[in-house]
Formats: sequence, structure tokens, C-alpha cells
Amino acid sequence: MMERANRVGATTVLLQGGLNPEIPWEFYPAIVREACRRYPHITPHFFSAPEIHQMVEVSGLSIRGVLEALREAGQRTLPGGGAEILARRVRKRISIKKGGPEAWLDVHRAAHQVGMRSTATMMYGHVETIEERVEHFRRIRDLQDETGGFRAFISWTFQNDGNRLAGKVAPEDMPTSFDYLLTQAVSRIYLDNVPHIQSSWVTQGMKIGQVALGFGADDMGSVMIEENVVSAAGTTHRTSTEELVHLIKALGKTPVQRDTLYREVKVWN
Repeated sequence: MMERANRVGATTVLLQGGLNPEIPWEFYPAIVREACRRYPHITPHFFSAPEIHQMVEVSGLSIRGVLEALREAGQRTLPGGGAEILARRVRKRISIKKGGPEAWLDVHRAAHQVGMRSTATMMYGHVETIEERVEHFRRIRDLQDETGGFRAFISWTFQNDGNRLAGKVAPEDMPTSFDYLLTQAVSRIYLDNVPHIQSSWVTQGMKIGQVALGFGADDMGSVMIEENVVSAAGTTHRTSTEELVHLIKALGKTPVQRDTLYREVKVWN
């Protein structure tokens, strides 16, 4: 959901999963084709960068070849998951199997080149430094200058449960709501070439999600019918279209439902 700037999302299916080397390449474009055939009204927003690299391994195709095949099957957008912090030191510590920063950036560069649009993400508040957060912003900004393919940036704080980093970040070092809002505001200033900044109410809760609209965000995402990643890390928030509309109007903004490419679908005056 956004205001005229904050939209509510039409039907988008975000599909991301684990990396299973036993799954054959043909499975992936087949899932896209079948989703488009059975549900022509949905937007398949499938497969994060690590999954694209998995497809490269099992198919023998290049990154671009994989993405061209997915686009031919009907996929037009790519989620930004798997970015974590785009700094080599951090990724070696928390996501070594996902490769260095280039592994994520190369996928999104190729996606933009074949005509897909994507989102960029950042998950912070664990082992990174402030300088490495800035490095992350810089890498996103540089790629956006090069391709113009990012439609939105979404950041969220590390959730200290249900993962191998659980308990390794001291409670006093966990990012606060103030840290989140400050980071949100800085991302809006630094990433002035990215059209939209999304508020992460899924990790921060509805109140901070609403307040973030005054700190640079212009998008509250969707109602999320089912979510399994953040909830597995111990944080669960739910909402409805009616609640999103109310929260946006309460700030004196106009709620607008959007599709995945940020085209207006419905306006609540």
C-alpha cells in the first residue's frame, strides 16, 4: 500500500525457497509458465539471486540465459532477497554460500538487461559496521545509475531468533526503532535514484511501519496472505487492506493500490 506515493499492491506472488541441487532446471521455468496459465491475474515475483545462481549450476546456462528463459516463461520482475549486506567481509561471515557482493549484483544487472525490473533489499543490525551499510547503499546506487532497473528499496533489521546468528548479537546491540527510522531516512536521501522506499511493517510492526512514511518511505507493501521467513525468526505481524488504508489516511496521505511495477490500480480519496 502506498500514498499517492503509498500503495496497496495488486495480487503478486513472491516465491523464494531453499537451494536444492536435486531439482532439475526445467522445473523453474515450468513453475512460471504454470502459474501464469492457471492464474493469469497474478504477477510471478519469483526467485532471489541465490536461486538464480542455483539454476545456473544445474542448467549450464549463463545468468543471462537463465533470466531470459524465465522471462520467456512469463516472469517480469525479480525480488531483492539475498542481498543481506553487500560488503565482502560481512557476507563471508553470515552468508558465505551466497558469494560476494558481485554474486547478487550480477543477477540484478542481468535481470535489468533482459527487461526485468527488481527490488533491492538490505538486512542489517548484526555484524556489519555503519561504513558497510554505506557501502551497501553505494553499490545499489551505482547499479541503479547503470541500469535504472530497481523499482524500490526495502530494508529491515536483523531478527534475533530462529537462525544461526541467534544469541550472537547482544540485546543492547540490537537495532532499535530509532535506528530503523534513521536508516530509512538515510536510504531515501542516498538512494535518490530509486523511485520508491518501502516501509518494513513486517519486521517493525504497524506503528513504526506507519511512522516510517514520515521518514522517507512511500510504500507500505502488501497485506501478505502468508509469510514464512520473518515469522521463522520470531517476529509475526499481520494486517489488512482496511488497516493499511486507515494508517495512511491518518497521516493525511492518499492510499493508492499498486501493482508490482508500481502502476496505480485503485485510489482511496
